Amino acid sequence: MIGFIVAGLVIGALARLIKPGKQNLGIIATLLLGLVGSVIGGMVANLLGTGDIWELNVLGFVVAVIASVLLIGVAEAIASRGHRTAH
Repeated sequence: MIGFIVAGLVIGALARLIKPGKQNLGIIATLLLGLVGSVIGGMVANLLGTGDIWELNVLGFVVAVIASVLLIGVAEAIASRGHRTAH
C-alpha cells in the first residue's frame, strides 16, 4: 500500500512536470491524480496482457503518466470553470 502511494506521488509529480504551464494543485491533488492515473495504467497494462493491474511495469507506468497528464488538464479545466462562475 505504501508503494502504491509513493508510485502515485511519483507519477503525479512527473505528470505535473510534463504538463506545460503552472498548475494550481496541492500535493494531495497531485497524489490523488497520480493514484488514479496509476490505476488506469495498470488496467491498460492488464488488458494488454503485460502484467497485473497492481504490478508496476514499463507500459503501465507510461500509460499512468499519460493518464495523469490528461487528468491534470481535466482538473484544471474544472477548477477554472468553477473559479470563473464564482465571481
